[in-house]
Amino acid sequence: MKILSITAQKPNSTGSGVYLTELVKEYALAGHTQAVVAGVYEEDCVELPDGVAFYPVYFLSERLPYAIAGMSDEMPYKSTRYCDMTEAMEQQFREAFLEQIVQAVREIEPDLILCHHLYLLTAIVREHFPGHKIYGFCHNTDLRQMKKTDLEREFIAKQIRGLDHIFVPQQAQEDGVLETFGAEPERITRVGMGYNSAVFCRKDRENICPGASFSTTVRNGADPGKEPVRLIFAGKIAEKKGVMSLLRALTRLAEDEKRSFPSESICLSLAGSTGNEEEYEAICRLAEECPYEVQFLGRLSQDELAKAYQACDIFVLPSFFEGIPLTVIEALACGNRVVMTDLPGIAGWLSEAVPGADIRYVEMPRMCNADEPVKEDLAAFEERLKDALVQSLRQRETARADLSRISWSGISRKVLEVGKSM
Repeated sequence: MKILSITAQKPNSTGSGVYLTELVKEYALAGHTQAVVAGVYEEDCVELPDGVAFYPVYFLSERLPYAIAGMSDEMPYKSTRYCDMTEAMEQQFREAFLEQIVQAVREIEPDLILCHHLYLLTAIVREHFPGHKIYGFCHNTDLRQMKKTDLEREFIAKQIRGLDHIFVPQQAQEDGVLETFGAEPERITRVGMGYNSAVFCRKDRENICPGASFSTTVRNGADPGKEPVRLIFAGKIAEKKGVMSLLRALTRLAEDEKRSFPSESICLSLAGSTGNEEEYEAICRLAEECPYEVQFLGRLSQDELAKAYQACDIFVLPSFFEGIPLTVIEALACGNRVVMTDLPGIAGWLSEAVPGADIRYVEMPRMCNADEPVKEDLAAFEERLKDALVQSLRQRETARADLSRISWSGISRKVLEVGKSM
């Protein structure tokens, strides 16, 4: 089969970029002919399997003189918010992408087009190629954009309804697609999430986490009095990912639990890129005020991130908005226990997909505008987060999670099986 994959963003960054790239890898292993169209910068190095044709659309160029249009307000690289796009910018976006997509379609004659994000670019592709089979992937940020942004909302909704099929991570996104786009239920399939089991797996702590000095002999459940319990967060270093709340929760913990967890007993590592510079500076100030050691690891490669997880005990994701967070799956695979917000639909999906997962869920604050917590609720939320951290810190052993049901190969097969039944 000949498959064309399309995204408006970088294919090697963020969860949706990993999703696209992993599917491309699986289809390459299966022998399919492929091409990828993606938005990048000229200096970017895009890693795709041998034989996969790449059709880049360059932002910050003469053709597209602004930064990559990001599905989140703060991306891990320089970006433009869709809500800030003018008619002229939208027209430049449309023309630049269609030029490369038309060329790719002409040269590989795809049997199937896979578009990531149910948003502007996918709508443009559906409109421009009415005779092609086009599937769309929901990554949750598209649902948020449709709620928050007026940009071409009616046009996007109409074209998304016209997709041949839509794939969603889990039930919450299926409900969102039905409500937001009015899509036909029989055209929606839940496919979950995969992870790279060759990279993310349990190992002895023989590797050193980037930027930190880890013992090579300590295991999960170490005595806090002898070796710090190591917490790790991975994602955008941003308020909407709950990083500020995490730092404030740790400060609360230090005030309440000095005897159980003195300052040398806990270390927090923050792995990921920054978005808003002013927000990042505020996070750095909170980190300086935190009684525990806080390390900023920066953006890590997949191999580096796996080593960081393997060197830590607890993965913390206090995020206020996610689809299915891939980082949780990767951290579980590396032997971490998890403390995370009780994001809509996640607990139910994880209980089925990863039986036995050692996860503590923290009740969310009330939300407004899809991804913004009500300020008055944050203090109570941070107290609940602190309590969950204390419970996890006091635990001496981590239950082993069964991740055998999660794989990119399974998702890739399911996508193609849908076409056979249509």
